[in-house]
Amino acid sequence: MKDLLTRSLNQLGLAWWVEVTTENPKCTYYFGPFSSSASAQAHQSGYIEDLQSEGAQSIQSTIKRTKPEALTVCDRPEEATTLSRS
Repeated sequence: MKDLLTRSLNQLGLAWWVEVTTENPKCTYYFGPFSSSASAQAHQSGYIEDLQSEGAQSIQSTIKRTKPEALTVCDRPEEATTLSRS
């Protein structure tokens, strides 16, 4: 469970998230929320490694303040189930 500060920041749209995009499958994944960019950055490589091990290609990531509406967004809905999220 996320701490109270992180939950509060997330409700306000001020929490930090790791946004990872892939070209194959063509998806955007959001990992978080985090209370600081440093905390998000500390976890970033693990998310990328997980997606690589599951076969995702052309992976790019960024850390930003956001409040995603969905944790996985794909061009085609069936792609969301191609890669499992840990």
